[in-house]
Amino acid sequence: MIPENIQKLFERIIHHSKGFDCTVEKTSVVGGGDINQSARVQTNDGDYFLKWNKAGLYPQMFKKEAKGLNLLRNTGEIKVPEVIGFDEDENYTVLVLEFIKSSNRISGFWEDFGKSLARMHNHHNKYFGLDHNNYIGNLPQSNKQHDNWIDFFVEERLEKQISMARDSNRIDNSTVNRFGKIYRHLGDFFPVEKPSLVHGDLWSGNYMVSDDGKACIIDPAVYFGHRLMDLGMSKLFGGFSSELYDAYNEIHPLENNWREAIEICNLYPLMVHVNLFGGGYLSSVKSILSRF
Repeated sequence: MIPENIQKLFERIIHHSKGFDCTVEKTSVVGGGDINQSARVQTNDGDYFLKWNKAGLYPQMFKKEAKGLNLLRNTGEIKVPEVIGFDEDENYTVLVLEFIKSSNRISGFWEDFGKSLARMHNHHNKYFGLDHNNYIGNLPQSNKQHDNWIDFFVEERLEKQISMARDSNRIDNSTVNRFGKIYRHLGDFFPVEKPSLVHGDLWSGNYMVSDDGKACIIDPAVYFGHRLMDLGMSKLFGGFSSELYDAYNEIHPLENNWREAIEICNLYPLMVHVNLFGGGYLSSVKSILSRF
């Protein structure tokens, strides 16, 4: 069961979106997230995916997640849950999405995923960043727009996380100085490209196999960035087949040094993890900095 006032918010969202009242027949808690609570809501109008959290804990998180999902979905290149709506009261904030039934992978799943991702990355913008800030995990993500990838990567990605880590004493001065040294060489790793629409948090926990047997991407941290950021994140915690990258390369060819470049990309999500969890993630950051 879900709390009564959350069910009322859910019903209000459905009424606003669909124009009629639905009857909630059954709710069941869905696991997997460590930031929000979630449930499958079965109604006389079908099933929905419901997420909720305390109001004010992460301001506008669901509004920004909805924007990100719509940006990805509107490309038409890859499966993304439809946003039904979001709402809040004095206690809770709620997001309602299309419920995606999990299935078995089709033959050629990874090839299809890789080509779809490559086509999504072919959707461009004039600037790196976005017209609004959002979140990565539960940390604020700055998307101030730049016309240069290196400036954006340094100022809005790495420096923001370094500053946060310094404030919490999670990074030492020698490591900070190493970042400064590598900044001078970033142009050697990143080919000049147009800003690509990226998922922003593409690890193995943020895709699922949908009812058609193809990939469906969820929980984005969307912005227009260098496409290698998504490929780097997909490598960071495993779970993606080499077939994905081969197929991606057929559609959107990669530079010869892309495997080295994605390690530089992963300094960002690793620093996010330093700020979220501390522990051994700083050693992974130091390892990359020492190699490059």
